[in-house]
Amino acid sequence: MLLLSAAVEAREPAVRTVLLSEHPEDFTPSVYVKGAVSTVLRFEAPVDPAKTRMLAWEGRFEPLLVGGRKVVVEPLRDLGEDEGVPLLVTLTNGREIPLLLKAPGQGRRAALDQQVNVFENQQRYEAMYSALMDSLKKQRVLVEENERLRLEERSPDHALATLLANGEVKDTPFNQGQRWFLKEEGADVLVQVLTSRTVPKVGVLFTVTNHGKTAWSLKEVRLSSVAGSKPRPFALRMQHDEIAPGATGRIAIIANNSVFQSPQGLEQLALELFRSDGLSQAYLVLEWRLFKE
Repeated sequence: MLLLSAAVEAREPAVRTVLLSEHPEDFTPSVYVKGAVSTVLRFEAPVDPAKTRMLAWEGRFEPLLVGGRKVVVEPLRDLGEDEGVPLLVTLTNGREIPLLLKAPGQGRRAALDQQVNVFENQQRYEAMYSALMDSLKKQRVLVEENERLRLEERSPDHALATLLANGEVKDTPFNQGQRWFLKEEGADVLVQVLTSRTVPKVGVLFTVTNHGKTAWSLKEVRLSSVAGSKPRPFALRMQHDEIAPGATGRIAIIANNSVFQSPQGLEQLALELFRSDGLSQAYLVLEWRLFKE
């Protein structure tokens, strides 16, 4: 069985700026929250605790924490895709700011908010500085993403993974090995081990059939050793970013044979596939002998 794990990177806190002056009066800004994770809302004036409240929050949220210019919200569980909890924040100057607490969108459409800076007057230094930091961070992320994509375009492993994800196994040096069929919540997953006598690489192909009512998308794939959970490098390609209800899509993984090596010899690896809501969709343990022809 095989566990796929992308290398863990140090990430900056997810800080976002909302400028109220950029939105029409009938528009309510959204704040993206997750179960058992605190999100801090920061305002340009002190908050009035007595007049700041959520609607229909009992059983879904911890009580609000209000102090100074900050409000802390924490859902008890993940909100549903169609759930929205209204939050009315009242500042001590009388300004009322309505917000809508929602679950992060699937895929990359909306990320979890760890801190949201809410400003009314974008000409104030603090608002301008916060917006500038937002812009610089987005620019840095785009530069890093472009560099990653440029390197992947030159990677033989990513080229092989692309062929496999598109169903073109015959155009690769791989042959089909062992197969497992996993029936999981919301999806059926066919796992195929891919072997080769000509290249020192291993491959795994997931074929996911979505039986849910909403689109299926991938959050993360992890590949690591079973014993020490040390991450292993790999190339990943998806046939589609999302799999519509009733549809099928493929996810391909390619790694060098060296992923099984350790100072102690050959190790078992673990492969885990997580869908966008964080649920583990497949878990396998993989041994080197499965890839030997």
